[in-house]
Amino acid sequence: MWLIGARGSVATTVIAGCAAVAAGLHPPTGMVTETAPFDGVPLPPLSSLVFGGHDTATYPLLKRAEELAAGGVLPYGLPHAVRAELAAADEEIRPGGPLPGDGRGDRELVTAFTADLRAFVETHALDRTVVVNVASTEAWVEGTGAGGPDPGVGVGVGVGVDEGGTGGDRLPASSLYAHAALRAGCPYVNFTPSAGLHHPLIQQMAVCSGLPYAGRDGKTGQTLLRSVLAPMFAQRALPVRAWSGTNLLGGGDGATLTAPGAAAAKNAGKARVLADNLGATPPGEVHIDNVPALGDWKTAWDHVAFEGFLGNRMILQTVWQGCDSALAAPLVLDLVRWIAAAHAAGLSGPLPLGFYFKDPDGGPAALAGQYAELLTLAHALRTRR
Repeated sequence: MWLIGARGSVATTVIAGCAAVAAGLHPPTGMVTETAPFDGVPLPPLSSLVFGGHDTATYPLLKRAEELAAGGVLPYGLPHAVRAELAAADEEIRPGGPLPGDGRGDRELVTAFTADLRAFVETHALDRTVVVNVASTEAWVEGTGAGGPDPGVGVGVGVGVDEGGTGGDRLPASSLYAHAALRAGCPYVNFTPSAGLHHPLIQQMAVCSGLPYAGRDGKTGQTLLRSVLAPMFAQRALPVRAWSGTNLLGGGDGATLTAPGAAAAKNAGKARVLADNLGATPPGEVHIDNVPALGDWKTAWDHVAFEGFLGNRMILQTVWQGCDSALAAPLVLDLVRWIAAAHAAGLSGPLPLGFYFKDPDGGPAALAGQYAELLTLAHALRTRR
């Protein structure tokens, strides 16, 4: 597993959590692949996973894990218990980019990232490497279907990576990493709302790559609830008059999402699940507020105004409080196992993994239908053994 944003909270929780579950220190809570309906699917065991990645940060993984334990994200004592696994992953994290002052163009960066991936595969004699983007959310990019335009925030798309991209028009970092994954022959998962493979300059390359991929933007909390509740209103013929929401969060995500462009990209999937299930996006907005004191914890409120029999007006309110990293980590581990199994089976293109994403590539919008797709994929992988 090659993690983009490998020193962040999600990646650190993934690495520490995988080691803990593989060693039997903790149960695989939240990992759908470890439940009975998926017995017999040829998924790689957690003990077989090797970790590396890219990041622009340089602080050690163990230090980050200790900070997460101090904040209640990781269990007390876990960083020490899995320090060998954290140290091994730390050795395989390479400098990301572009960093301020880096004079390399897009082509040079992609070449460097590709070389890092190929060296990782060769050093560990790996069967395959799955690249997973768990980095901070980027601003909306025109033509990717993510978010919406924001005045003053944008990424030029006029110069392709093959032309160098050394001028003012540059690919976003997420797309540089995604392009490197394709060049290195690595399947790809985009757990963020950033452009990644959806950038118009490399989207067709992904389709023609012969590799499996999945995304976009992990569905961990508020949108998970929406994908369950919205179908309920539609199926029970209860018109939704308005649907509003608020998110309070801290940590790196809270700081990143204060940028309007990043917030627009994040909110796109939240709106899409309502539009897909209700037939149209109801009035209402989602607000994201940075509350540094919350750290890696978040609170999400939803306020749904709907109409009942004889015009009776009613309200549903929900509150979701949780730790984003702990919600995301088991999903990331699931996704890597699905993608690795699909690659081993010779599958390619976007996989039917909408169960895990706010903004998937097609398929049903309701969680029940997405789960049915997951069962179908499991059957297909069993029969290809």
